Amino acid sequence: MKAVVVYESLWGNTAAVARAIAQGLGPEARALSTAEADAAALAGARLIVAGAPVLGFKLPTEKMRDSVRRTPGKAPAALERAGYVPLAEPAAFVVKGKFGPLKDGELERARQWGTELADLSRAADR
Repeated sequence: MKAVVVYESLWGNTAAVARAIAQGLGPEARALSTAEADAAALAGARLIVAGAPVLGFKLPTEKMRDSVRRTPGKAPAALERAGYVPLAEPAAFVVKGKFGPLKDGELERARQWGTELADLSRAADR
């Protein structure tokens, strides 16, 4: 099953989680940054997982991103409008502090969630 995990990452933690989810999804899954995830990369994907860091309990705005660059220290509705249906509830992965690292065990939990998503997708195809 072709699956793509599209992510935005500010400090690398979300990128690491995305790669772990893709590993759990299987050998045909790829983790791509939002810059890499063009129409050609998404073409034919049976499953798309989208992830981004959460700042202040919400997805980052451009203003937040700019602020983070100056001082480092729910699934997107766009997918539903494009005809994708949610397969599972969103998952959150915990980062220690503002910049990380990920809390112990989070990458394994992300791999396991990827495996669960793959199973749900196969079941939905039946």
